[in-house]
Amino acid sequence: MVIIVDVSGSVSGLTLKLMKTSVCEMLDTLSDDDYVNVASFNEKAQPVSCFTHLVQANVRNKKVFKEAVQGMVAKGTTGYKAGFEYAFDQLQNSNITRANCNKMIMMFTDGGEDRVQDVFEKYNWPNRTVRVFTFSVGQHNYDVTPLQWMACANKGYYFEIPSIGAIRINTQEYLDVLGRPMVLAGKEAKQVQWTNVYEDALGLGLVVTGTLPVFNLTQDGPGEKKNQLILGVMGIDVALNDIKRLTPNYTLGANGYVFAIDLNGYVLLHPNLKSQTTNFREPVTLDFLDAELEDENKEEIRRSMIDGNKGHKQIRTLVKSLDERYVDEVVRNYTWVPIRSTNYSLGLVLPPYSTFYLQANLSDQILQVKYFEFLLPSSFESEGHVFIAPREYCKDLNASDNNTEFLKNFIELMEKVTPDSKQCNNFLLHNLILDTGITQQLVERAWRDQDLNTYSLLAVFAATDGGITRVFPNKAAEDWTENPEPFNASFYRRSLDNHGYVFKPPHQDALLRPLELENDTVGILVSTAVELSLGGHTLRPAVVGVKLDLEAWAEKFKVLASNRTHQDQPQKQCGPNSHCEMDCEVNNEDLLCVLIDDGGFLVLSNQNHQWDQVGRFFSEVDANLMLALYNNSFYTRKESYDYQAACAPQPPGNLGAAPRGVFVPTIADFLNLAWWTSAAAWSLFQQLLYGLIYHSWFQADPAEAEGSPEARESSCVMKQTQYYFGPVNASYNAIIDCGNCSRLFHAQRLTNTNLLFVVAEKPLCSQCEAGRLLQKETHSDGPEQCELVQRPRYRRGPHICFDYNATEDTSDCGRGASFPPSLGVLVSLQLLLLLGLPPRPQAQVHAHASRRV
Repeated sequence: MVIIVDVSGSVSGLTLKLMKTSVCEMLDTLSDDDYVNVASFNEKAQPVSCFTHLVQANVRNKKVFKEAVQGMVAKGTTGYKAGFEYAFDQLQNSNITRANCNKMIMMFTDGGEDRVQDVFEKYNWPNRTVRVFTFSVGQHNYDVTPLQWMACANKGYYFEIPSIGAIRINTQEYLDVLGRPMVLAGKEAKQVQWTNVYEDALGLGLVVTGTLPVFNLTQDGPGEKKNQLILGVMGIDVALNDIKRLTPNYTLGANGYVFAIDLNGYVLLHPNLKSQTTNFREPVTLDFLDAELEDENKEEIRRSMIDGNKGHKQIRTLVKSLDERYVDEVVRNYTWVPIRSTNYSLGLVLPPYSTFYLQANLSDQILQVKYFEFLLPSSFESEGHVFIAPREYCKDLNASDNNTEFLKNFIELMEKVTPDSKQCNNFLLHNLILDTGITQQLVERAWRDQDLNTYSLLAVFAATDGGITRVFPNKAAEDWTENPEPFNASFYRRSLDNHGYVFKPPHQDALLRPLELENDTVGILVSTAVELSLGGHTLRPAVVGVKLDLEAWAEKFKVLASNRTHQDQPQKQCGPNSHCEMDCEVNNEDLLCVLIDDGGFLVLSNQNHQWDQVGRFFSEVDANLMLALYNNSFYTRKESYDYQAACAPQPPGNLGAAPRGVFVPTIADFLNLAWWTSAAAWSLFQQLLYGLIYHSWFQADPAEAEGSPEARESSCVMKQTQYYFGPVNASYNAIIDCGNCSRLFHAQRLTNTNLLFVVAEKPLCSQCEAGRLLQKETHSDGPEQCELVQRPRYRRGPHICFDYNATEDTSDCGRGASFPPSLGVLVSLQLLLLLGLPPRPQAQVHAHASRRV
């Protein structure tokens, strides 16, 4: 579709506003399957935006068009030829991605005399492959015959938009004309079409709708032509939650998942597809390459799925952590296959360690009872606290957000049914009970005999695929903040993907107050995956770890970063024969010694004043040093955009225009016969009549009427930045060059951990303050749309197109509709208004008369 708008000097005031609104309404009729461009014309034609060719009519491109349309200014003379030549050139450009189906030109004008027949003869006749729709906008006295002729001569339709109330219906009726070949195609055209994913207004969450057209195939009489009208569509809503229930959940492991995409590359299913607030009007069009971190391998997989192929590929790629603070380089196996009789393709993603999974078979009921006893709260004091994953173990199990209450509900149900009951998921229950017994043996054989205080540990823990998280001792559970569902815990998923020990400092935001260490409850989580080898297959069914006492380990870190081997050993005396330049304890006043994790967050420091900053992005602690680490390739940055974010609206300014503002005449205006006979009055009267029919134009949106902040939220784009270890993997010395303020630093990756050990001179002055690296999520306009359309992502249109039928009857092409004022109606309205006015109070008349005397 190419939309051309007349912006000659005769188009001004209300007519220009009507055109702008009409174009925006026309854009809203298009979906992501369509391609569009918008141009304005007078003596010359030019695009209204930065788009110089047809672009996909997605939400972000349409937003660019709508903003550009509002900036149109009327000037010059009308030149239909320039407008139509530009439109035909756009449609004939074969060097760009396009829909390759229905081609049409939409022209909005206030009227003109030129029929530009020579243009149609050159570009469109005799085949008439491009339909032309003309719209006469506003109140005027121009001859509309040329506009009607253009539409009728090119298999289109002529519409009139005299006022704002006529916009919505007249910008949608062109769909009936486009549907004629589809109706005439009969059964061949009766194919189920699936919508984009959208948020259901009735609270069903994300849904997708399958639609089937309903045709009017009757004849008006014997020998008459068959009707060619689409009566409507019948459809069915399918909630995505219902589809998810049909996919495997816990057999894929914590990092395995199922996804599905359509011909546009938009995801139907994906773990990163978020539900939105019901006030969002836009469809949820999340591209597969935006749902994941984009790379060449995923582009290839996406193209193959869109083309309907099946395949398998193992790739090395980047994935975000669940809390979106980290990026890990991992290996994933992608397998995909098309879904029959649909435009969707289904994909399966598995890490190598999740190709196989454990399935418990506890047929021994005595063993079932024995292990089940370790789920009872009465055993927690001696065996450690147990958190149970809130899964749907049985149909009658009452869900609860409180894990203690959920465990209580689970125990009460298990006293009534057995794990082998038909109403229960035997796979989940058997694995849960088995893991309960295995983690209890960890307590009995290893944890209970250890003095945790000796190692300055707040807790030891184990989490399993079966849904058990056991924390020892029991009192440590009071400060356990991790998700009871291991599959939804960031430490669990990262530990499975990383070899060695993963350190996770407490999360701190720069805007929050520093950590409070006096309670001795702030800890650093250290975890690692349990790896099993069964039958030649590698599995990682659990994660074990400890929680370090932050303050105690900060003291231990001083010893570990010094020349001493034990905390009780006296400090080494520095002399001519013993060098202490790199001793972080002796040179505590001159050296900064820190441990930073792979995301750039501070884990430990030898500086007491930095202990309460543990968990913060290191650039907030020492911006100069963090920038040097980044510039020397110790860290690499990954930037991406979150297109599913919800943002509060910007506060309104002091100046602004009310939406849909309409001049409201006074009673004196109504009584003035000259006012009623004016064109402006009659135009307003039409707006009022249309408004009674299409009352939504004059009503505030429900979301706008509500005062809650949630009701006013809108979709927005947020820019995310994560850091991860770069290619440097050896010990490294460098200088932060800044004249007299230069600093020497030494950095080294610690083997089998996600830590970087850095020793640096303390900054001598603040003259070298460099730009601070940012890690937190920030509001963004997203990537530049004008640049993105130059390299569009691959997509595939429908395999069949109904845009031509030799038997189509094009005689009905719009003859216009006038709404002339009737003198009788005007007189009747005047009389009604006069009779309806209350009489003037007599006291006011007498008082007025007395003053005149």
